Amino acid sequence: MESSVLTLEAAKALNISVIENGRGTQAVHDAVVAMRANRRAGTACTKTRGEVAGSNKKLYRQKGTGNARAGERRSPTRSGGGVAHGPKPRDYSKKVSKKTRRLAFRKAFSERIKAGDVFNVSDFNVTDGKTKSFISLLSGITDSNKVLVVASAFAAATFLAGRNYGGALLMSASEVNTEHLLNYKKIIVTADAFETLSRRTA
Repeated sequence: MESSVLTLEAAKALNISVIENGRGTQAVHDAVVAMRANRRAGTACTKTRGEVAGSNKKLYRQKGTGNARAGERRSPTRSGGGVAHGPKPRDYSKKVSKKTRRLAFRKAFSERIKAGDVFNVSDFNVTDGKTKSFISLLSGITDSNKVLVVASAFAAATFLAGRNYGGALLMSASEVNTEHLLNYKKIIVTADAFETLSRRTA
């Protein structure tokens, strides 16, 4: 299997729209922050003094005991009491425009190409479905221990071979996103994926 480092000139020949200036940095930040925020469940919840079980009777009279004045047993200062200013379920999601997401993807891909981290291969296929064969195929392309493989589609045997290897992620060209491009040290792209990637960076 032939492989080569994807250069800017080669990317342009494959109709990949490359950003060569500083434009798009803020878009990458906004897109990644939004993706991470959208994964948050927002289900953290605590009970206030009005929600915990217990009587609202005053513990003892206000004066004459020598103790500090005290109200109900559910006070946040007491064991088993409510939580003051604790978290409640909320929505952390952020909205990013389609134009910003597209710019972020193009910027991230451009930077990885300029850094020499993207490899162009004719295909990526493991016929026997074995993890050992998968690792051997990867090592023939790069010695990195964190690799993103992008293709238009993968055979079932290739997915089977790669699922037990934590150092690699297989993503289709239509599903790969900005965060994927930034999280992996090296990126392997098959020849059939460039048509989809060219549309996504247009």
